[in-house]
Amino acid sequence: MSEQTINGSTVDAPSKLRGSIGVGGIVFMVVAAAAPLTAIGGALPVMLAIGNGPGVPAAYLLVAVVLLLFSVGYAAMSRHVVDTGAFYSYVTAGLGRIAGTGAAGLALLTYSTIQAGIYGLSGVTLQGLVVKYGGPDLPWWLWAGVLWGLVAVLGFRNIEVGTKVLSVLLVLEVGIVTVMTVAILAQGGAHGIDFDSFTPGAFSTGSAGIGVMFAVASFVGFEATAIYSEEARDPKRSVPRATYLAVIAIGGFYALSSWAVVLAVGTHDVQGAAAKNTSGLVFAVAGQYVGSAASDTMEILLLTSLFAALLAFHNAISRYLFSLGRQGEAPAILGRSHAKNGSPHAGSLVQSVSAAVVVGAFVLAGSDPVLELFTWMSGLATLGVLVLMILVGVAIITFFARTGADTRLWHTRLAPALGALGLCWITFMVLANFTTLIGGSASLARLFEGIVVLFFAAGAVSAAVRRRRDA
Repeated sequence: MSEQTINGSTVDAPSKLRGSIGVGGIVFMVVAAAAPLTAIGGALPVMLAIGNGPGVPAAYLLVAVVLLLFSVGYAAMSRHVVDTGAFYSYVTAGLGRIAGTGAAGLALLTYSTIQAGIYGLSGVTLQGLVVKYGGPDLPWWLWAGVLWGLVAVLGFRNIEVGTKVLSVLLVLEVGIVTVMTVAILAQGGAHGIDFDSFTPGAFSTGSAGIGVMFAVASFVGFEATAIYSEEARDPKRSVPRATYLAVIAIGGFYALSSWAVVLAVGTHDVQGAAAKNTSGLVFAVAGQYVGSAASDTMEILLLTSLFAALLAFHNAISRYLFSLGRQGEAPAILGRSHAKNGSPHAGSLVQSVSAAVVVGAFVLAGSDPVLELFTWMSGLATLGVLVLMILVGVAIITFFARTGADTRLWHTRLAPALGALGLCWITFMVLANFTTLIGGSASLARLFEGIVVLFFAAGAVSAAVRRRRDA
């Protein structure tokens, strides 16, 4: 049996994933998880209505700048730690196995909850499309089950199969939003082109904190650049490049598209218009500036956008489980790759089952798939990913200070510190507005905050117990 070296440890070849994706493929996976059309068609109107209205484009840019600062240290770390665990592996390398396994618990919570929430939204979206075009009016969870089956099959296969599917879907959804954006700018919007959206006054309109919260949620899945490092052709070059490109592409696309929507309605009118027609605002804008065919196409591509996000998060979770199994933090079977596909097949199966259990619990409880399943799980995931990134920022600084593996001041000290401080500020705003974000009560917000702490503690305690047992 052949052996390979990963992060200084020798492992059997069946414990290593196979693939040859390049920078473009990795960026596609990350941007697909960000679900551009879902963010623009679904989240943007909510941000405009209850967030900071015309200042939403600035909120996207602000979050992108903070994540770019974070990315400097993240990219530097990727040259020294190559593992599918990404956040978990980086925290372990910098702060030790106990904190790292706690971070793994948080990561699994984050990606599992956001994926479960998307199953709710995608099930409702598919149900509506089927009925609109003359099909049977079946329960949303049956349609979510159809999507679940497709994700399970593709997630079991080699990463390159999923990448090809995501690439096609991503090009289509980005393409339709780009057409709408260009049409709006070419026609001068409702009252001409202005840049008021990028001024401090516009940013502070209404609730800037809620705008920033939704902007952060739009970047969930950002970690995936490192998650696919083992399946990249040249991870030490591909991951850093993909990280920067993904943040710039996501931030720039969202800022430009949201600015176009603001101009399409009018800087001073967009907040009121979004409040009156939250679910259909962007589709109405597409119909007005491009045509009814574009609006209909956008509704269909919203479904493919959601499916792309489901597959991307499935891939991320299964690779986390693979890394935990390989490192001895989870059952060893999870750390074995498929003999033919070279995929984390066991982790993929476990993830499929866990997704069915979470969504099934909401179905049995009779919960609303959008107002409860999607909204609650998205809020929980947003808080979880922020805490994770702060931990990673601290771990990066600690790792380079202890090892001296990279002595560049900007890459290993200043940029990571500035990024971590920015993330702490954003987290403070999230906590201050968390009840609004999840659309629930204060007691529910406290419960979700407690769950974040609980999952980190559970991972850390399990690692501590194993350390004592193995001593």
